[in-house]
Amino acid sequence: MFFIPGLGLVISVLTFPGVIVHEFAHQLFCRLYGIAIFEVKYFQVGNPLGYVIHEIPRNPAQQLMISIGPFFVNTLLGLIIAFPAAIPVLQFNAGTPFDYILLYLGISIAMHAFPSLGDAQSMWYTLWHDENSTWWLKALSVPVAGLIMLGTIGSIFWLDLGYGILICTILPKYIISLFA
Repeated sequence: MFFIPGLGLVISVLTFPGVIVHEFAHQLFCRLYGIAIFEVKYFQVGNPLGYVIHEIPRNPAQQLMISIGPFFVNTLLGLIIAFPAAIPVLQFNAGTPFDYILLYLGISIAMHAFPSLGDAQSMWYTLWHDENSTWWLKALSVPVAGLIMLGTIGSIFWLDLGYGILICTILPKYIISLFA
């Protein structure tokens, strides 16, 4: 991350729960679509941090969802985990150690919501090389792949951490304000 060699690996090790949930989300979407899974590595120190090797989906739309599934799963799970801790810690400065653990878990999970470059490449290849891929899926894949690229570039400038903090601290305060 941000021009310090090796820091990205340290951050990834510190936020390993997010990597595990990211790979679980890929696996979950494979299971939902009945896609055979050949190998799963939830976390390893190295590149890649984790992966799911699966068969090529029969339907190109399934590949799109498998690729972007972690965005939905990690975002939602990060929010759900951090929500009960965000208000006491941020609003009242009265958090317990358990609240801080929940915030750490929520932020680390949410900050790994962005699909990786490998996810984008897999999605792109399937959608653009499968004869069953429709024009609208191909059209949808262009901005999705672009957003994934921007997210990857943005992670150099801590965009992923900012996203995790936004989802786990600012969003809970906003949701509470809607009902207050």
